[in-house]
Amino acid sequence: MRRRQREAIPLVAVVLAAAGAAIFVLPLVGLLWRALGSDVWRALSAPTVRTALWLSLVCSVCATCCSVLFGLPLAWVQARGEFPGRALLRGLTMLPIVLPPVVGGVALLLAFGRRGLLGQWLDHAFGVRLPFTTAGAVLAETFVAMPFFVLTVEGALRSMDRRLEEAARTLGAGRWTVLRQVTLPMIRPSLLAGAVLCWARALGEFGATITFAGNFPGRTQTIPLAVYLALETDPEAGIMLSIVLLILSFAVLVGLRHRWLGAS
Repeated sequence: MRRRQREAIPLVAVVLAAAGAAIFVLPLVGLLWRALGSDVWRALSAPTVRTALWLSLVCSVCATCCSVLFGLPLAWVQARGEFPGRALLRGLTMLPIVLPPVVGGVALLLAFGRRGLLGQWLDHAFGVRLPFTTAGAVLAETFVAMPFFVLTVEGALRSMDRRLEEAARTLGAGRWTVLRQVTLPMIRPSLLAGAVLCWARALGEFGATITFAGNFPGRTQTIPLAVYLALETDPEAGIMLSIVLLILSFAVLVGLRHRWLGAS
């Protein structure tokens, strides 16, 4: 195998790269350094902390399931469909990625609040009120996390070799058979990567959740919201919860590095 030649990097680029890396590294080192002198078990065993951890797990898993349920058909339509306004639909689907989370929370209130576009109908017809509930927290997390799943799966559907699907159809396989036995197995790595990335984003969601669902312990207070509150009342617990999120986020990045960089 031919070895790649090392490229000579100018000193100024090395210095600037080191400064850029320090922007990411130093805050994390500071967080870990501050946690060394903390009582980890006391901080994580507090009832409010355990409740926030459990609620975060439940809400993020539910948001991931909703994202897969609705995001897979959406990705399929955007990747394979031909219809007017497809580019607009794709843009709206990706908008929560760049939209400030608080603005997303306000938009959710105007859509699903008691006086919102759809929320008032849900309230009058079924007595369903989403704001400031656990279901509202799940909806907020789904809103900000689903685009990551859709983007990953849509890219996989666009890049896959469709000749295998066509070969299956020529052998008499129906549409759903091709989907189950050819398409989904071929994009399974992207499905898993998109779901994990979606779950990690939902787990760390803050702005839309606190705006739409509030910060009620045991009902809508997830880990990021608990960190925000703990930094004012119990900084040690807030730091340890931040460490938990840091470890989970880093694990997700390491697990998905092959999908993004092709790294070994």
